[in-house]
Amino acid sequence: MVCLQSPFPMVRTIQRARILLAASLVMGAASVHAQRLALSSPSGKVQMTVSNDARLTYTVTMNGAPIIVSSPMGFQFKGEPDMGGDLTLIDEKREEVNERWAPVVRVKHAQVLNHYKGLQLHFVEKSGSRRRMDVEIRAYDDGVAFRYQLFRAEKVGNRSILRELTGFNVAGDPKAWVADYHGYATPQEGEYLPKALSAVPDSVKAGLPFLLEIGKHAYAAITEAKIDNYPGFYIGVQPANGGVTPLITKLSPLPSEPETGVKARFADKLYTPWRVVMLAESPGKLIESEIVSNLNDPVALKDVSWIKPGMSAWDHWWSGEAKMDMPTIKKYIDFAAVQGWPYMLIDWQWYGEPNKPEADITKVAPQLDMPALIAYAKKKNVRLWLWLYDSDVNRNNILEKAFPLYERWGIAGVKIDFMDRDDQDMVNWYRDIGKRAAAHHLLVDFHGAYKPDGIIRTYPNMITREGVQGEEYYKFSDREVPEHNVTIPFTRMLAGPMDYTPGGFLNVTTAQIDRKVLPTKVNDTRVAELAKFVVYESPFMVDCENPDFVLGQPGADFLKLVPSVWDDLHVLSGYPGEHVALARRTGGKFFVGAMNNSHARSIEIKLDFLPKGRYTMTTWSDADDADTNPTHLVKRTRTVSAGDVVPVKMAGSGGFVAELKKAP
Repeated sequence: MVCLQSPFPMVRTIQRARILLAASLVMGAASVHAQRLALSSPSGKVQMTVSNDARLTYTVTMNGAPIIVSSPMGFQFKGEPDMGGDLTLIDEKREEVNERWAPVVRVKHAQVLNHYKGLQLHFVEKSGSRRRMDVEIRAYDDGVAFRYQLFRAEKVGNRSILRELTGFNVAGDPKAWVADYHGYATPQEGEYLPKALSAVPDSVKAGLPFLLEIGKHAYAAITEAKIDNYPGFYIGVQPANGGVTPLITKLSPLPSEPETGVKARFADKLYTPWRVVMLAESPGKLIESEIVSNLNDPVALKDVSWIKPGMSAWDHWWSGEAKMDMPTIKKYIDFAAVQGWPYMLIDWQWYGEPNKPEADITKVAPQLDMPALIAYAKKKNVRLWLWLYDSDVNRNNILEKAFPLYERWGIAGVKIDFMDRDDQDMVNWYRDIGKRAAAHHLLVDFHGAYKPDGIIRTYPNMITREGVQGEEYYKFSDREVPEHNVTIPFTRMLAGPMDYTPGGFLNVTTAQIDRKVLPTKVNDTRVAELAKFVVYESPFMVDCENPDFVLGQPGADFLKLVPSVWDDLHVLSGYPGEHVALARRTGGKFFVGAMNNSHARSIEIKLDFLPKGRYTMTTWSDADDADTNPTHLVKRTRTVSAGDVVPVKMAGSGGFVAELKKAP
């Protein structure tokens, strides 16, 4: 065992231990003939077993109980035989990694534990063209992950993947939370609806993460990590067979290809994304997991000093028909300044009508004076972001001129919208945009986006993205309900940061809401809106509301206090669609956030996450009449001790927030 510790613990502390457990480098070694290869997590709680019999399959267990029963692995290609059977194991290597790393952008923890046991398997076909395929596996105590590596063919040129044959066969008929996007050209904005797996139609194209309740003490979430030069995948369901419900991998086809057509082309070595099965005894523990981040590479940028998370104001159409003019933008800059937020986001039409051949993202609309706005914001200690339509960014390589221009202007970041795809070409476009933006010190927020995959570890300027049914749906849809809001922390948020854009302060009851009348109302309580800033993860946290409805109102003071990055996280209680309660820490301050579904609920918040001592606790709670007057809240300050139990009563569609700091 080798342990390395940085001599600069204030900058970054990494402890690493690697143990080479087994390696056979020549054909004919004893391990070559193994047909079942098992890998257990460091504690032994989780195990993945790969079987190489007539075809390659795998299983996953947690605490000895089956999670994924025998499931296929491999690929279907265009113009060549399927791959996944008739394989010989020519080499295997095992290792254990135990390290800590410090993320540039702290989404959940200031120090992330990356502790796993790994197994690398190298296969070659027994006959035919003797194609090679490698499988790499990692077993963590909170899940398993595996990926493939494919190689060049005999004939020079592209190989074409038609299907990835990876399956996730689940025993019995577990409960699943399903977001059916119905297709692959999608912004991935939908509800994760609970249903028995047997009730899911075979036409489904379910988005990830795909949450399963496999017994009351076993929860699994299927997702992916490190998507690079490969399409995103969706879950399909096949009819149950012998008590097993087969879940299959559905890949986004390349543009102009049919659903059955080519999904990925490659002419050199190709790693697939990691296929991840997150595991926990309770759904809340899944929220605490760092497995998706751990499966990505360390930071690739040499200088990260310019990457600054923070809150932002937003001159969006959400709250009304916001005008694209100087007074409106200055109003929102003032809003950010008063609240102490570092950013203000200028939304669409700042460069005129978007998504047109004549649109030019280097030229400002005639009614705006960009240098004057930048100077005004600078005086207020606020930096500006700019919204962009993806086609306007891509057309004629204009980004090569625009990004350096924005850097000269002093723009902090860009919000790019309407990609609505995750095929191989689009995945590569995201990475290209992120790298080009980093070269000019620009943060990136993708909207109309596919789910995150942990890339924020490698390129921390890709700081957040949408890919979620967020606050904008209050404006035009009755689908934005409290049950949805307390489901997405256990589903969509498991993949990474989500730019939900919370903060609606015109709170009404469901009976009072009229989605056709502006300004936009929200049918939850004021405190529930505050809780979203604690519960939801987005290092670039964008407030959706018009300052006229926030400043001077109850709860505005909390939005001055709440940070957007976190040093630690403890999920206290919750269940998808019912409620969620968690505690986060930044520095010496702790924040508690809880959200409720449509039914009034009383819970207890145990303060055992606090270090020993006395604390000043300030709470914002639903008032007794919040069910009928959702803007009403009660603010209270008292002294508490670590380990105390605080009773919390939440209205239907309600919430609770608290700030705790050491008592003087």
